[in-house]
Amino acid sequence: MSKANLLDRRQVVSTLLANRKDVVAIGGLGASTNDMCAAGDHVRNFYLWGGMGGAAMIGLGLALAQPGLPVLVITGDGEMLMGMGSLATIGLQKPSNLSIVVLDNEAYGETGGQTSHTSAAADLVGVARACGIGDSRAVTTMAEVEAFAKAIHDVSAGPRFANVKIDSASLERILPSRDGTYIVNRIRGDLGFQPI
Repeated sequence: MSKANLLDRRQVVSTLLANRKDVVAIGGLGASTNDMCAAGDHVRNFYLWGGMGGAAMIGLGLALAQPGLPVLVITGDGEMLMGMGSLATIGLQKPSNLSIVVLDNEAYGETGGQTSHTSAAADLVGVARACGIGDSRAVTTMAEVEAFAKAIHDVSAGPRFANVKIDSASLERILPSRDGTYIVNRIRGDLGFQPI
């Protein structure tokens, strides 16, 4: 794909979260968390700080614990590469309410912008499909992002996986709270559970 045709990460995330209704969204390490916050902080946003490789597994745990709720993981290619084994577990467990979106700029943004493996041989869609996630797709247009955003609400047809090729623009960091207890307790409260 031409670098000129890559999607704007903030537009992608804003579109995914625009009509979120009861979606619980987990942001992976770094830019994807900033992108979620830029789209609007929300009581059902779970931001990861220092948990590289863990976003998909946190999404899996939440999806299994709350099978009636749509759960959306938004993470980057570097973090997904680090947690690729999670796709095998998700493919085995098959939570029908889980959607995973990888914002793939083909770079490790948190460590200086080095080229990631997705720029060459690593095919995350192929890996997800081989791990048993049948609805795995490469997304290259905003129309495809919009269609995926609608599918997130169907809690009976997942898991689903989308690898979205985005530009590598360096954007202002919109930092959400880094207080893990606060983040967990506000989600728990919104779901009707007591704080921990």
